[in-house]
Amino acid sequence: MNDQIFSLQPFGKDPTLPNLEVIGTIARRDPFLLVQYTLLGEIDRVIVPAPNNKPTRKTELWEQTCFEFFLSIRNSPAYWEFNLSPTGDWNIYRFEDYRQGMQEETAYTELPFSTETEADAFSLSLRLDLDEIIPVGRVLDVGISAVTELEGGKITHWALKHPSTQADFHRRESFTLKL
Repeated sequence: MNDQIFSLQPFGKDPTLPNLEVIGTIARRDPFLLVQYTLLGEIDRVIVPAPNNKPTRKTELWEQTCFEFFLSIRNSPAYWEFNLSPTGDWNIYRFEDYRQGMQEETAYTELPFSTETEADAFSLSLRLDLDEIIPVGRVLDVGISAVTELEGGKITHWALKHPSTQADFHRRESFTLKL
């Protein structure tokens, strides 16, 4: 089953950040990947866009509140970036190597996921059929991250690990989970 619990860390030390946590679970049940994020705490200070009636593939979702994860087949330089917006909009990019050869992944024409908002929590859940891009049984290296837009337009970056002096979710050293 390989269920894993994660807790993301904000990039840098900023005493002005609201009291927030980004936690969740990720599991692989071939051919499916199950990912669940929960944003907890002072979420009234986070700009969480309202759901769209017709979610679509969109670019640059990371410029506002967005939940992301990265998948790579073990020992391969290629990887995929998945972007999930609270609006229901989404995108998937395929890279040949670190930030090289970026293309939209066309194997998926939709990426349905669910969201739930409560007074002090926002949750997002995805069930993804990996058969479209990854053969069953291949070991995956996984990076999990999130971007939050705070009141006033400040952007914060969250990840399992920040291995650089800049927030950079693409660095392989941050793909710390194995599935």
